[in-house]
Amino acid sequence: MKQISLLLFTFLYSLFFTQNRIDSLRLWNFEELKNKFTIYDEANKKLEARAVSQYYLTKAKKQKNILEIAEGYNLIHLTEDFPLALKYIDSLAMITKNVKGDVYPARTFIIKGNLYYKYDNLKAALDNYILGLEYSKKHKNLKQIAYANMNIAYLNSYMGRNKEAAKTFRYHLLNSQNITDEYQHDQMRVSLVYCYLKINKIDSANFFIQEGLNSPFVQKNKYNMNQYLYLSGQLNLTTKNYQLAIAELTKAYTYFSSINDNNQNYVLYSLGKCYEGLNNKQETIKYFTQIDANIKKTNITFPELGDVYTFLIDYYRESGDKEKQLYYIDRFLKVDKKLNEQFRYLSTELHQKYDTPNLLQEKEDIINELKNKKTFLYVSVSILILILFFLTYFYYKSKKAEKKHQKIAQNLIHLIEKRSPETIQHQNGKQIEIYQSIKDESGNKTNKTIPEEVVQSILKDLDTFENKLHFLKNGITLTSLAKNIKTNTGYLSEIINNHKDKNFTTYLNDLRIDYVLDQLVQDKKFRSYKLPVIAEEIGYNNVQAFSIAFKKRTGTTPSIYIKEIEKSISN
Repeated sequence: MKQISLLLFTFLYSLFFTQNRIDSLRLWNFEELKNKFTIYDEANKKLEARAVSQYYLTKAKKQKNILEIAEGYNLIHLTEDFPLALKYIDSLAMITKNVKGDVYPARTFIIKGNLYYKYDNLKAALDNYILGLEYSKKHKNLKQIAYANMNIAYLNSYMGRNKEAAKTFRYHLLNSQNITDEYQHDQMRVSLVYCYLKINKIDSANFFIQEGLNSPFVQKNKYNMNQYLYLSGQLNLTTKNYQLAIAELTKAYTYFSSINDNNQNYVLYSLGKCYEGLNNKQETIKYFTQIDANIKKTNITFPELGDVYTFLIDYYRESGDKEKQLYYIDRFLKVDKKLNEQFRYLSTELHQKYDTPNLLQEKEDIINELKNKKTFLYVSVSILILILFFLTYFYYKSKKAEKKHQKIAQNLIHLIEKRSPETIQHQNGKQIEIYQSIKDESGNKTNKTIPEEVVQSILKDLDTFENKLHFLKNGITLTSLAKNIKTNTGYLSEIINNHKDKNFTTYLNDLRIDYVLDQLVQDKKFRSYKLPVIAEEIGYNNVQAFSIAFKKRTGTTPSIYIKEIEKSISN
């Protein structure tokens, strides 16, 4: 009875609000309605914001104003959950398909990309941002070009490319040129602070945090204030000022959880890391368990989840709770699969599609083709059976691939354990590769365009680079290495190709992976590190890049390789 009364009250309140406000809404023009919507939306007053957006759309339709109808669809989609929001954006696309000018369809793609980003479909978000960027450039709309670039910077940051993202955010923060409004300007600052914290630019991060906290715009907005409270807590976590960090993060969590905002999971993660730093495992478990419960409801992931589940699995393994250990292993596998799919897609597609707009038309054709096929799939039982068959097939195929990876790992371990001077070893710091390059009869290819003394000098520098393990440093590029050994990139690239039988990227990755293969077998402490730490130790910015390079080099994965080492030791 109480529940029915509550529902009835909510319904009556909705009617009362709509009827009570309708007269005042009639007095406002479109710009005033939009400003009112923004006020309600930022205050998390969804009922009021929805009423304003619905009236906005109704008024625009009565006036048959195409651009205002489009804006009405844009506003109303912000008040709805994903399925209905997507329908409103599709309606926006339909109503503007014949509109002339430089705004559409670029704006529609950017709006749709934002919706997909909000609901953690990063593949679709990237595709829409790229399309938005293409049309914006075609019509030379500087404002929308900036919006598309900023949104792609969010994806770069998600991928761990925080240096690149920070450049974009800083540029648009300091050179807004009437491109961003007050809210967007503040979000640039929030994003820049996040990137600075990730790349350990503490002073710069603190400067912009204080600037944000002292901003009149932020001070009058609870949501924005709590964003900076979270960032300040994150900064104190980074500097190991755990108690102050906990105080700030707890306040931020109270707010974000009260409005059911996804930022609460980031705050929970930081709180858990604070207590991990204080060696309080019970509190860490409490916060990490809550994250899992939230993720299970929303299925909205974030990169640090691998760390969360690894901690939970290790904790319950140590405590002997097999049931919970198995549960979190299963949860980790499901979450990790989604994260890996997104990282794999973004890592291979982001740079190429961002820099190569000519591929976008092909991508759009494929998307349209897949949409047509999807309609047919929904009405065809036979296709459903076929899908089930393929799922079964891929399951057994994955099991077969796993056994293959285990066998490869076992062979690598055996090779290292039984190695001779011709296999992997470190002699005076120099690493010898497992896989010997195929050389011609003279042992190396020759190049007649580079003076021989220059070739020998560069080869000597490369020996030093390998001997002293400089390849383990983070951020090495062809340009930086060429600068360090005082040559040009053309010479260096050509000599590596001719004398190492590979390009620079492969050369660098092979050195790192061969080093880590041996180190994992020989050094128990190194082997106990988590994969993100191992990746960082050998020069990678993130664990995904490390895993991709490892598998390309060896044919197996780091986790399987480490697991097989542990098996061989226990046996």
